[in-house]
Amino acid sequence: MNLATYLINQGISPNQISVASIGFAAAAAASLLTSTGALASLVAIVFIQLRLVCNLLDGMVAIEGGKHSALGSLYNEFPDRIADSLLIVTLGYAVAEPSLGWFAALAAALTAYVRVFGGSLGLKQTFAGPMAKQHRMAVMTAGLALNIPEFLLFSTHHGLFAALIIIAAGSVVTCITRTRTVAGQLKEAT
Repeated sequence: MNLATYLINQGISPNQISVASIGFAAAAAASLLTSTGALASLVAIVFIQLRLVCNLLDGMVAIEGGKHSALGSLYNEFPDRIADSLLIVTLGYAVAEPSLGWFAALAAALTAYVRVFGGSLGLKQTFAGPMAKQHRMAVMTAGLALNIPEFLLFSTHHGLFAALIIIAAGSVVTCITRTRTVAGQLKEAT
């Protein structure tokens, strides 16, 4: 029995799984706010991965369990924006660059806005990167993984700072790429 089947049999809804992703993101953020040391980085990595597992399972439970709901689309999007913002803003505070953290979180949220806006116009939504949600979390996880030996050897956090810069810049590029895709689809439709 796979995990999705288990959750279906337990009566867990996709919406509950989506909300749980916020809890895992908050736990990762709390770990980083407590410390930027090796153990806190490892704990944050684990909770970020659990957040991503929730993002996979909510859709699997909805499809395999036939548990679609009228609010499913809302629950599929809003918890992701909250979880992303919690993690990215906290990363900014963790490296003593809160303004960059807030900017990166805003840029990350705008990537989803551009995608959904295109969909609201009846266009095919594009999930292209280079810094879609899974890419942002991969970069953050890599930064945290690099932070473990860096902190133990040098007591610095350059890997975390680099991850934040990559997320910010990549999110801006993703916004531009997706906007160009929407514009191209609009031109083709006329």
